[in-house]
Amino acid sequence: MSKRTFKPLSNRVIVKPKEEEKITASGIVLPGSSNEKPTLGEVVAVGPGKANDAGDVIKLSVNVGDVVLHSKYGGTEVEVDGETLVILSEDDVLAVQQS
Repeated sequence: MSKRTFKPLSNRVIVKPKEEEKITASGIVLPGSSNEKPTLGEVVAVGPGKANDAGDVIKLSVNVGDVVLHSKYGGTEVEVDGETLVILSEDDVLAVQQS
């Protein structure tokens, strides 16, 4: 069976959350599942953009492959083919990680 893909509409972005391991001061490694909800993720799909009042489509400022910091409680979490994804409005994306 092939993996399903989705194209977000308007100014929506699909993000795959990144779970990070944390190391305590004493050196104990805490797996990502013990942390709070992750707010860092990789963009896997972007919509075409949102139309302004004049009808012109304004392109999104994030691209597929960008690592972004997003609002902790923004968006909708969905599971597709056993993989957790978050669908966000571009307004819920707070920052793009720089290399």
